[in-house]
Amino acid sequence: MKDAIQWTVPLDHPAFAGHFPGTPIFPGVLLLDHALQLLASATGRSLDVCTIASLKFLSPASPGDEVLLTHTMTANGTLRFEIVAARDAARKIASGSIVPFPPESRP
Repeated sequence: MKDAIQWTVPLDHPAFAGHFPGTPIFPGVLLLDHALQLLASATGRSLDVCTIASLKFLSPASPGDEVLLTHTMTANGTLRFEIVAARDAARKIASGSIVPFPPESRP
């Protein structure tokens, strides 16, 4: 089953001042950080310690973009996710898979 979370890239995020003036895009590391927070909240699993098994940034996210984060959990607990433009699902922004560490094996 695929679950989905919609959110909007903030218009006034401070990262836009330097990334990049005149053509602002939401930095990939911030996109990933926000996705991890949303996935942790949606699944009830801590992702503070995890392995990013795969990650691709496919197109930029700009200020005010509405995006849709879809995710599924495999039988072994891997979270697969995809971020697409909410108004144009054909425009993929990022995709990847995350392997959460079980609580007993965290450093």
